[in-house]
Amino acid sequence: MTTPSSISTTAMMPPPPRAYRWIVLVFISMAMFGNYYIYDAISPLADVLVKQLRFTDSDIGLLQGIYSVPNIFMVLIGGFIIDRLGTKKSTFIFAALCLIGAVITALSSQLFSMAAGRLVFGLGAESLIVAVTTAIAKWFKGKELSFAFGINLTIARLGSFAALNSPSWASKYYEHWQGPMLISIAFGVICVAGAVIYWILESKAEKTYQIGEAGATDKVQFSDLFKFGKSYWYIVALCITFYSGIFPFQTFAVKFFIEAHGTSRELGGFLSSMLTLFAMVATPLFGLLVDKVGKRSLFMMFGSLLLVPVYLMMVYTHISLYVPMAMMGIAFSLIPGIMWPSVSYLVEQSKLGTAYGLMTLIQNIGLAGFNFLIGWANDYSAASATNPNGYALGMWIFSMLGFVGFLFAFLLRRSETGPHAHGLETIKAR
Repeated sequence: MTTPSSISTTAMMPPPPRAYRWIVLVFISMAMFGNYYIYDAISPLADVLVKQLRFTDSDIGLLQGIYSVPNIFMVLIGGFIIDRLGTKKSTFIFAALCLIGAVITALSSQLFSMAAGRLVFGLGAESLIVAVTTAIAKWFKGKELSFAFGINLTIARLGSFAALNSPSWASKYYEHWQGPMLISIAFGVICVAGAVIYWILESKAEKTYQIGEAGATDKVQFSDLFKFGKSYWYIVALCITFYSGIFPFQTFAVKFFIEAHGTSRELGGFLSSMLTLFAMVATPLFGLLVDKVGKRSLFMMFGSLLLVPVYLMMVYTHISLYVPMAMMGIAFSLIPGIMWPSVSYLVEQSKLGTAYGLMTLIQNIGLAGFNFLIGWANDYSAASATNPNGYALGMWIFSMLGFVGFLFAFLLRRSETGPHAHGLETIKAR
């Protein structure tokens, strides 16, 4: 029980030094770095799995989509766990699950066993993202918040960049499907190490400094889910459409570039990683820009609009593949780095873990469904006598998702320029 004297003592503590906060950010982002590598380890391996294990695109979609299935239920529970156990313990628990999942995936060539490993990985990975997101909102406030999110995403995406380019720097391991999976285990160890160091740093800081609270853990109720405003739900809708267009595309991107455009696996991996490379560089810059000028929903409208033509350009035109991938990279820089911190403007501090958990839960419905759908669409097109190895159906689906995302960003813009705005379009500190 918190006593008045302990409250006054905490209130007298100084905030942590700025340098200490950025050190915490680096190490908690290490956990995300390992997490992102494991997630993207499947994409550059897809054609190897097809050749060596006789997997279909539907099987590849299963391996990636099953990651999201438990999070349709688990991420919301993870949000409640974060609000109750705190970010330190939660981050460690979820990071450990990521490592365990990577180990299981690498042990067997059977689809069932590999899918089970990806499922365990998914149990930890998305909840880890929620825990890290909540921790950043706890350590950073106001005008530093979007920039801190941007730095975190940049470090995390280094993991994706490393995974997608692994055919270049670890080419000898691609002679057998299991080699890249073993590398992913090493990155799982990095994930757990980041979580452990973050726990140590925050435990030390709590004795000396006053740190923001991630949530009042005894007040979260399921009824809270129905109290979030319409602006929050517009962001959730944008989240599901945006990520459903990006990540299921990346699942098959390297295989698509190899089969539809005749690239090498190394070039295909680099083209896919361009999306990540642009985001790594530009996300913090966009975060700084948005912190200074506001207009958050307007930027998200622009990012969504960029996605509408890029997929069809890759199917129906002979334009250099670098152009659409650069456009996707800009969109991938704009939207996530603005969308996630925007939630902290719309939801009470004590409910952030739950709000992020719910948002990620719904996002994972889209990721699971569209990975399955695109895998089926690719197999359907490949089986067609008039369209062998075609990807057009899937690309049309992705393009429509970009358009729907633009509509939700527009509705958010209209809501946040009205009388019940929460400050998304302003530069005010939360």
